[in-house]
Order: sequence, then structure tokens, then C-alpha cells
Amino acid sequence: MQPKVLMGKRKEERFSKPGYHKRPRQEYADESDDELDEEERSQLQSDSNSSSQSTSGEVGIIESIQLKNFMCHSMLGPFRFGSNVNFVVGNNGSGKSAVLTALIVGLGGKATTTNRGSSLKVFVKDGQTSADVSITLRNQGKDAYKPDEYGNSIIVNQHISMDGSRNYKLKSETGMLISSKKDELTAILDHFNIQVDNPVSVLTQEMSKHFLQSKNEGDKYKFFMKATQLEQMKADYSYIMETKARTHDQIEQGVGLLQELRQHYLEKEERYKSIAFVSEMQSNLEDLKHKMAWAVVNETEKEIKPIKDNINIGEGRNEKYDQKLMEWQVKVNEAEEKYKAIQDKLEKISEDAQALQPQCVHLKADVQAKRKAYNEAEAHYNRSRTELKRLEKDDELLRKRIEELKNSADQISEPEKLERQKKVASLKDQLKSVRDQEVMMVQEMDQFQQAIYKDKEEYARLKAVYHPKFPSVLTALEIDNAVAANCLIDMRGIETVLLIKSNREAREVMQSNRPPKNCREAFTAEGDQVFERRYYSSDNTRPKFLSKDVEAEISHLQKEVENKMAQLSTSQQHLQTIANEIRQNEELINKCRRQEKELQIKIRRINTEITDLENVEEHQSVDISTLEDEAQENKNKMESVKRDMQQQRGILEELKNILRVAEHKLEEIKEKLHQVEEIASPVKDELNQADSEVEKSKHHWKHYEERQREHLASIKKLKDELAAKEKELKEKIAQATQICPQRIEVNRTVKSLDTEMNRLRDKINSERDHHGNREEIIKQLLEAKEKYQDAEGKVKNLKKFIKLLDQIMTERYKTYQQFRRCLTLRCKLYFDFLLRQRSYSGKISFDHKNETLSITVQPGDVNKAALNDMRSLSGGERSFSTVCFILSLWSIAESPFRCLDEFDVYMDMVNRRISMDMMLKMADSQRHRQFILLTPQSMSSLPTSNLIRILRMPDPERGQTKLNFQRRHQEEEED
Repeated sequence: MQPKVLMGKRKEERFSKPGYHKRPRQEYADESDDELDEEERSQLQSDSNSSSQSTSGEVGIIESIQLKNFMCHSMLGPFRFGSNVNFVVGNNGSGKSAVLTALIVGLGGKATTTNRGSSLKVFVKDGQTSADVSITLRNQGKDAYKPDEYGNSIIVNQHISMDGSRNYKLKSETGMLISSKKDELTAILDHFNIQVDNPVSVLTQEMSKHFLQSKNEGDKYKFFMKATQLEQMKADYSYIMETKARTHDQIEQGVGLLQELRQHYLEKEERYKSIAFVSEMQSNLEDLKHKMAWAVVNETEKEIKPIKDNINIGEGRNEKYDQKLMEWQVKVNEAEEKYKAIQDKLEKISEDAQALQPQCVHLKADVQAKRKAYNEAEAHYNRSRTELKRLEKDDELLRKRIEELKNSADQISEPEKLERQKKVASLKDQLKSVRDQEVMMVQEMDQFQQAIYKDKEEYARLKAVYHPKFPSVLTALEIDNAVAANCLIDMRGIETVLLIKSNREAREVMQSNRPPKNCREAFTAEGDQVFERRYYSSDNTRPKFLSKDVEAEISHLQKEVENKMAQLSTSQQHLQTIANEIRQNEELINKCRRQEKELQIKIRRINTEITDLENVEEHQSVDISTLEDEAQENKNKMESVKRDMQQQRGILEELKNILRVAEHKLEEIKEKLHQVEEIASPVKDELNQADSEVEKSKHHWKHYEERQREHLASIKKLKDELAAKEKELKEKIAQATQICPQRIEVNRTVKSLDTEMNRLRDKINSERDHHGNREEIIKQLLEAKEKYQDAEGKVKNLKKFIKLLDQIMTERYKTYQQFRRCLTLRCKLYFDFLLRQRSYSGKISFDHKNETLSITVQPGDVNKAALNDMRSLSGGERSFSTVCFILSLWSIAESPFRCLDEFDVYMDMVNRRISMDMMLKMADSQRHRQFILLTPQSMSSLPTSNLIRILRMPDPERGQTKLNFQRRHQEEEED
């Protein structure tokens, strides 16, 4: 496998030139901390001092980045970066690190790579459902990736959801969507040599603290190996060596198995040579097989002849069945014509009856309405008559009282007279109040009676079906016995069944449109029963079995029954409610009547008390004129009631006459219907007789039709059997021809030939059991030979593969060691060169065997003091030394851009200025690369250059929340 981070082409060519390595390399020469040769130092130093005037980068550099709802920022960007040096400056919390984190995540990096969380969902701003990152990469020049599709820029859009999932959209320069697959993004990053998880490309504060500021020399060595991708090359080499070891084990196992297969093959070969042939018995058996083949043909030909004879006899009887069928078909046609004539006659009679039916229904309704009006008038008349009787009784009492007062001679005292008058006045007031209550009671009784009439009408309407054209069975029948009527209603529901003469009209009423309310079914003149979704014919010749799925029909009917039961339950509840209302109103009427009687008793009692008090008074003290006025008023009321009764009597007589006329008309229509039914009765008998004749004729016709069908079926069966036998004969002849092409005359039976063949087979098998089956032995020999040759070829191929792999890995390991030594020497040179920029002295020591890297630095001249470990340096000096180490790695590793987060945070002004000059000098020498440096400093002292761009972040918002990042070991990464 090739490493992802490759050396630049210009530098690769220099290292691969012959004669560059002047001193001989020993096996572990590069694993010690050797000093540089003077020639190597001068060569590399001249290379580092040379200033590249190459043009700006054409592929892979970042043109812009934009964030939305990312971390704690609602919107950042778009930030447009320059092609060389870019400083992102701003206060803490302004979003500098968010931009760097978004760069890693937006280009497919894992959440753990950022050291800010273990899941992508932590990057979604609090209160939002998703976050978006948009990064634009330059795609120009001859190394552009699919320039015809993407153009000069590639836009990478990433959408992160709250659940930690993400999806990509790769767009062209114009914004056209090209792909949504991660594999396409991976191909783009590989093409541009971008590794966001490589600390040389993107160095975060956490990565710097973990590797660069660690006191462990092993961590620094791991950082160097990871940055230069030597770690990946080493892992690939280890994997190949493990594969080689497993392959070698397989070869060892294969060699042992190969010996076993060779021995097995030799045994099978010896057994094959030792078997003898039984050719004579085998030849005799073959001759018997030939005779057996043609003997089978002979017997099949003998079986065909009787079948042909039976077919000829059966076909001679076909004419008899045809003649019988024709005779009975004529009889069926005559019977059906007779049936049709009688049916037309009955339909004419039924049409006459049907024409009278709507009149009968209308007259019945008219009679009911007129009878109701007459009953109401009669009730009003009876109430007036009751009122007149009461007034006459009051008049008689008043006259008696006046007569008694006039004839009375008793004297009473004045105080008693006044007391009695007061009591009489009080009783009269009570009497008036009680009579008012009686009037109100009568009005309430009238209201309750009207409510009962309405409820009974509604009850009857709910219970019965109504159609303006067709009657129901209940309205068509005249039932004098109430018990019989109620029985038919309860048991058969005749009030919900319509009578419709025509089949077509019955289908239109019941099935084409919605059936009338309360209509459950209908009957036609032919006796057909019509439901909303079903139609049952009265024809006795209908098929006995349904032609469609019986289970489906049963299921459909069960569902229909459930629906009808639900409708019936609702109607019954409504009917029950109306019946309860009728019962309650009747109970209230009875209660009012009882209260009316009580009031009448109370009125009589009060009148009696008044009469007794008035009888006690003296004749001289009685106000006779008052009683006479009251008597006169009572007479006037009587006259008014009599006049009203006279008027009501006239109305009653008029309504009675109208009712009689309506009833007379109804009786006339009923009589006409009765006459029509009497005419139709004998015609129905004729129709039933004709129907019986039709059924009888059809029965005979079907009998002969069934006989003919059975006869034809038997002939067809014989023909099918003949065809099968002839086909079998052809097959037997073909089989016999294949066994023995020339037909043989055989006089022996199949059974005798089979017996002799079995005897020969038993003898041959006995010989084979003794020596073994020849075919089986040959088969085993071929299988053993094939397995041996296959295993032998595999072992040879594996040995060749191991040999070739040893050669390749030897060369590969030499190349790996040479490549590692070159990178190590260049890193040492650049580090030493950069330290001298500030008159520092120091060195980097690599111990590849123990995998450690140590850095020693001494400010000032190396001759003045011994080199010290970086831990003895000040914070600024240590930061400067770290920057030199990073710049050394930048110089030896390829990547289109470099990102460094807060590189100068621990530096003083002098070290910061020197480090900055060094970075700017390197950037100027590598204009084909992009540098993005994050710092909280203002960078106001930078020189003016078109290669330097400063991006200032806005100050953080007040109340800006912080992300609740978790440590990497707290939860697994969600990609």
C-alpha cells in the first residue's frame, strides 16, 4: 500500500538521484541519532534557503467556509481565504476554533479527531435541530478533479442532524448537485492529498498539548510518525508480514496433505490394474437388453387394438342421443311459450291491480286524516258538553240559594254577618283559583294528547316503509284480527316489505338507488326476492352451487348481517324512546285526569261550604242582588256554551259525512282490488301448472344431455388413452431404436426376458463384489488423481507467492528505511536551520529502535553552554522551539494547506515576531500551499503583502452559550 502523504515531486527526484547517499548505509544506521554529513547539510540547507517563486496553489486549497448553527454560533462566514497566508484573529469565543473544527468535520473527519466531542450531535447549536457546514475547494489546473463536471471549484456541503447523522452534497462551481455519496468525497480528498486527521495538515490545540507539549519522548515520536504517514506504512508492512506467516502455515499443512493424497492416488492406481473384465456376461446382457426393448414395443402395440374397437362402437351411438335431445328441446320450447302467454296475461291483471294500489294507499291516508279530524272535533264537543253540565248545576244551586234567602226569616247579628261575608268572599276567591287550575289542567291534557298523537305517528312511520308508488305488505293486506297483524309484524316484518310488480323496477328501487327508508326487502310479481345487494329468483332450476367463492360470500353476508343488526339496534332504540315518551305522556294525562277529579271535588266542597254559610245568614242581610247577578252571568255562560256546541255539532256532522264519503271510496277501491285478485287466482294456477310442465320437459332434456355428456366423456377418455398409448408406443420405439437401431423379431415375453437379465446381473454383481466395480474404481482413480494434482498446483503456487513476497518485502522494507532516514535527516536539518534564525543551537535525536524522539535546545552559542532539555526553557523559548519543530515537519510533508491553532499563545513579543517571520518566509517559499493560522493577537504589525490575508472574527455575543463537550471515553463516536 502506498502512503497517503507523499513527498513533493521536486524533492522526490532529488532523493532518488544516484550518488546522493555518499556514505554506505548499514543495517541499522538510521536508527541511531547520527549527525549530518557536511555535504548533506549544505545540500539541504541550500534547498531550504532557496525561495520558491512558484505560482499559487491550483487544487485542494480552501477558498471559503461558512457555518450555520454550528457549535454556539448561529451564522459564521462566509470566510474567503487567500491562496497563501491567512490569519484568523479574534477574541476568545469569537469562533476561531469553530472554524477549524468545522473544517475537520466538513471534510469528513470524525468527531473524535477534533477532541471536542465523541459524537457529531454535540456540534449542533442548542435549541436547533441541525447544523450546516459549507466548504469550497479550488479545482484548477492540470491536476483538477473531474473539471468537466465540477469546474474551477468544488463545494462540499454537510448537513448534521440532532441524532448525530450527516449527509453530503457535492456541488459544482455553479451550485449544481453532482453527488451525495461519501465515496465521492473520499475520492476528492485522496486526489488532492488532503488528510484532515493528519496533525501536519490541521493541528488543533488539543493535539498540540497531547503530542508536542508532552514530556514523553515516545509521544513526540508517534507525532512524527503520524505526521509523515510512516506510521501507516509501518502498519501496512506488519499486516503483510502477518499474512505471509499465515500463508507459510498453510503451505506446511498443504505439504503434509499432499503426501497423503499422493499415497491415496497410488493405491487407487494399483487397484485399477488388478481388476479383471467379465466381457462375455456383459455382452450377453446387452443382447438381452436389445430384445427387451423391442419386446416392450410388441406388447404396447397389442394393448392399442381393443381401445380403437371401443371408440368405434361408442361413436356409433352418438346419433341416438342427438335425436332424443332434439325431441325434448321441442317440448321445452312449447312449454315455455305456453308459460310466457299465461305469464303475460297475469302481468296484465297485475298491472291493473298495481294501478289501483296507489289510490288505495292515498285513500287510506285520507281516511286516517279525516278520522283524526273527526275525533279531535268530537273531543272538543265533549269538553263543551261537560262544561255546560257544570254550568247548569251551578245555575240550579244559585237559584235554590236565592229562593232560600228570600224565604228565610232568621235574624243574625251584624258582627256574625260580617264574619260570614268575609269567609264567603275568601271561599269564592279559593273557588276562582281552583277553577283557574282546572282550566290550566285541561289545556295541559290537550297538549299531552297532541304529543301522544305525534309520537304515535312517528312510531308508525318508523315501523313501516312508505313509497308513493308501491305499497307495503302491511298496507296491501286487510287484517281484522289485531293479534294476527301484530304476529305478522313481529315475525315477518311485513311493514318493511314493498310489493313491486316488475323485476326491472324492483332492481331500480332497491339496488340502482338507495332503498326507501325502513325498507328491508321487496317481492316481485314473479315471486323474486330483492334486497339492497342481493337478488333471489324463484326459478327452481337455478344452480345448486355458487360459481364464486363461497367463503367470500359468507363473509360478505356476515358483514351485511352485522350492519343490518346495527341499524336495527339504532331503530329499536329510537322506537323504544318514542314508546317511552308515549307511555310517559299517557301517565301524565292520567295524572292530570286524577288531579282534575281532585279539583272538581275541591270545587264541590268549596261550593258546599259557601252554600252552608249563605244558608245561615238572615234573609234581610243577604245580598240577593249579588247572587242574582252571579246567576245571570252563569246563564250568559251557558248560552255561550250552547251556541258553541251548536256550531261544533254542525262541524262534527260535516266531518262525519266527509269521513263516510272517504271510507266509501276506500271500500270501492278495495272491492275493485278484490275483484282483480279473484280474476288472477285461476290464472296463477294455470301459470303454476305451465311452470311444472316446463320444469318436467327441462328435466327430461337435462337427463339425456347428461347421458350424452357422459357418453362423450367416455369416448374422449378412450381417445385420450389411445393418444397416450400411441405416444407411449412412439417413445418405446424411439427408446428401442436408440438401444438397437434394427428392429428384432422377438417371440419371448417381457417377463421371461426380465428374469434372465436379472439372473445375469446377479452373476455380474457377484463378480464385482469380489473384485470391485470397474466404473467405481475408475471414478475413484480419477478423483484421487484430480485432488492430488490440484493440491500439488496450489502448494507450488503458494511457494512461488511466498518467494515473490519475500523479495518484494525485502525491497519494500529497504525503501521504507531509506524513506524514513531521508525524512529524519531533513527534519533535523530544517530544525537546526530554524533554530539558527535566533542564534539558538539544538538538535533532534531519533531512536527508531526504541521509538523515541528527544529535542534539546540551548539559547545562544553551542560552544558556550551544553544543550539542555526543552523543559528547562522558558515558556516563550519552548513555544519557539515547538514552532521550529512544526515548521520542520511542514517542510518534509505534502499537503495543499496547513492549519495551526493559536501557535503564539505562550510566546513573548520577541519570540512571536521571530516565529512569525519564519512562518512568513516559509509561506513565501511555498506559494503553492495555503497557510491558515489562528491567533487571538491583532496581527497589526504584519507587513503589507498581497499574499497575506487577515480575517477578523466578530466579538462573541453576550450570553452566548458554551458547548457541553464530553470526553472521548464517555461515549462512542456516531458517524
